[in-house]
Amino acid sequence: MEFKQIEAFINVVKYKSFSKAADASFLTQPTISTHISSLEGELGVTLIDRMGKESRLTKQGREFYKYAINMINTREQALYAMEKAGKEVAGVVELQASAIPGEYIVPALMAEFRREYPGVRFYLEQSDSAVTWNNILENKGALGFTGEYKNNSLGCELLCRDKCVLIAPRTEKFLKLREKSEFINSEDFITEPFIWREQGSATRSSFEERFCKRQNVALNVAVTTNSIEGIKQCVCQGLGLSVISRLAAECDGDDCGYVTFQLRELELEREFYLIYNRNLILSPVAMKFKEFVITYFLERRAVGKP
Repeated sequence: MEFKQIEAFINVVKYKSFSKAADASFLTQPTISTHISSLEGELGVTLIDRMGKESRLTKQGREFYKYAINMINTREQALYAMEKAGKEVAGVVELQASAIPGEYIVPALMAEFRREYPGVRFYLEQSDSAVTWNNILENKGALGFTGEYKNNSLGCELLCRDKCVLIAPRTEKFLKLREKSEFINSEDFITEPFIWREQGSATRSSFEERFCKRQNVALNVAVTTNSIEGIKQCVCQGLGLSVISRLAAECDGDDCGYVTFQLRELELEREFYLIYNRNLILSPVAMKFKEFVITYFLERRAVGKP
């Protein structure tokens, strides 16, 4: 078993394609195929199902993948310890993130980290909280950022907290309400059409669980989308209202096309987490970034920043 075979296997899993794996590793597709076939021959099992448009893991492939990741990362840790200690931190960090942290938290972290370590590159895949959690469980990224904590099956670090707000179009009704108060009552918005996140969104599940069920109401959903910016644009165009993170609302300033309210009957606070697979050995650069993120938010909390 050779490292080049293991790396080829990991790349095929990552890119779900022999040709894309070849492009990413600057090898030919026949070379990638040969590495995978040799690895399968040595193990005596089929690792990848080659039927269909995408290359998918077999049951044995899923089991071997976690060992493959750990073997490669252990090698990198050893090389770093023996040869690169004190030298430049460089490499790729693969991240998974749900919508809010992916758009409004992680970019600043990547920028700050790269200012100190310019040789580091990031691969960021955004989805919702449920998919982010599952992807880290399945080792499809080194670290994840999510607004939902499910259980203790993954390592988890609380990063920060944020409140949810209601945003409404700048119509006469909502402008008058906003002039009176920054708070809004449920009877002033509950019958309005809503622009809503997809199933799996932590914001959506929290609001439905803590507000809709308690009030025994069902939202009139006009549009469903997984894009935070799409939600804001729909609200600006008068398609409806939405509940989003204050982080997402405040970045547009006071002159945007919507008005922002706090919910009088509900103070909905979100928490954002760094998650990781305890059984996965992180690469040196991923470990360095993890330590940086944890320290970054510990220092912010120490001075009272959210």
